[in-house]
Amino acid sequence: MDFARALYTLAGATLLPLLPLRLWWRGRREPGYRMHVGERFGRYGPGSPRVRDVVWIHAVSLGETRAATPLVERILAERPRATILLTHMTATGRAAGEALAGPRVVQAWLPYDLPFAVDAFLSRFAPKVGLLMETEAWPTLVAACARRRIPMFLVNARLSDRSLDGYRRAASITQPMFAALTVCAQTEADAARLREAGARDVQVTGNLKFDLAPPQDTTLRAHELRERIGDRPAWVAGCTRDGEEAMILDALAAARLPARTLTVIVPRHPQRFADVARLLQERGIACIKRSDGGAVPEDVTVLLGDSIGELSAYYAAADVAFVAGNLAPLGGHNLLEAIAAGAPTLVGPHTFNFAEAAREAVAAGAALRISDAPGLLREVAALLADSARRDRMRSAGAAFLAAHRGATDRLWKALSRSIGG
Repeated sequence: MDFARALYTLAGATLLPLLPLRLWWRGRREPGYRMHVGERFGRYGPGSPRVRDVVWIHAVSLGETRAATPLVERILAERPRATILLTHMTATGRAAGEALAGPRVVQAWLPYDLPFAVDAFLSRFAPKVGLLMETEAWPTLVAACARRRIPMFLVNARLSDRSLDGYRRAASITQPMFAALTVCAQTEADAARLREAGARDVQVTGNLKFDLAPPQDTTLRAHELRERIGDRPAWVAGCTRDGEEAMILDALAAARLPARTLTVIVPRHPQRFADVARLLQERGIACIKRSDGGAVPEDVTVLLGDSIGELSAYYAAADVAFVAGNLAPLGGHNLLEAIAAGAPTLVGPHTFNFAEAAREAVAAGAALRISDAPGLLREVAALLADSARRDRMRSAGAAFLAAHRGATDRLWKALSRSIGG
């Protein structure tokens, strides 16, 4: 082990006593963090799965788990003897992965990047290949896989300029890590940044999120939501992050929306549902929750989407969708989900996590970019008043998605030899 990685390992070991406390603290609002804690440290009880012919996919959180869906389905279809191990780091990611779990898809936490935990994980599952989704690579993990000659791929890989700057500052640790990975990047720009970070074997296979279809029950759920809303104009702010709801509500107070317009707010993280409900109450805004059931009363102006796994349905039920996480410099969330649901889609100024997809969607007329919350409400009002313009955006969105599909086929071509039968 070189000096830089030895220091990295020492730092991790120093923090080791604090890690259970961190899980306990996060578990106050997300109980999933308090489940199967031993797996985080490479400890597996008698009920933990023992599997063979393992293809390991690591999807750190919610977005990566959703993006992995077409890849999981392709591997299950092409390799009938393989078992997929799906690992996560966040409770929302593991919850989303439960929809994919079954006899041939098992779940576990990825262990912390400490040698004893990583070695125990690899000994337990013995994967024939590892597929790390998007940007989730860890130095100790990658080095341990290299020693065991486990082929490692960084798939659907993306890297922003901001992240590249961070990797440059830790180049003595991260350059060897990237050099040990075969990289399948989303775009040429991502590929260039990943090469600069140290990757040597890089190809562009596209973005798996273009291949994602809305969940099968989306139409049914969207119809049920629309029945509750009635014939009112409705727009949704989806995947909102801390602070964004306040920005939107400030702008909403001064906006001139069509009469009877309903605003639907869907926070990104379930642990914030109660916080957003309190914010609405403190402002005296007439609100109803998704979980309350029943029709939305006419005097209610905001519906709080406090449910999990229904984001596509919210988008499909709305006349206009804003995909949040980008009013502040947070990088944004997956605008393709809203476009695929048939919603005229708006995004904010800070979409560096989806830079090329956002730029191309705007250029194709499938999405519109706003600069701030007041601008968002002005554009929402204009779109709600212009059904023909909304129809044009829907058509442009369908054409945009159709033109970019095929990442799963290209990625499978790159992976198939390593995954085997």
